[in-house]
Amino acid sequence: MGLHDVYHPPLACLYLPKRVILSYLNTTHAATMIAQKKGMQANPSHLLPSELIDRCIGSQIWVIMKGDKEIVGTLRGFDVYVNMVLEDVQEIETTAEGKRITKLDQILLNGNNIAVLVPGGKPEDVE
Repeated sequence: MGLHDVYHPPLACLYLPKRVILSYLNTTHAATMIAQKKGMQANPSHLLPSELIDRCIGSQIWVIMKGDKEIVGTLRGFDVYVNMVLEDVQEIETTAEGKRITKLDQILLNGNNIAVLVPGGKPEDVE
């Protein structure tokens, strides 16, 4: 192993004892392996966020943005920064006069502006 082959954990992990991190990783991996051997699916709570978003490609997703906008559309793709491409989009903007809905064919969302993702969901007042 060379000097540059050293594992660098995320910053949040630096405050946890190494045995806690390894215990969590081993438990998660073991549970997944046992479930696969039994022909069962792993516990959904053990999914990484990117895996959950990946499963939503081709499905409707409700995106609540920072600020007063919400987006509902079909997820076509995303990247590691959670920038997203959506099709058949409805943009819902809350204004002083009420809600304004704008329909768009396609949109590229900047991941920095996304607050919440709701797979398969949409606001009650949108058709």
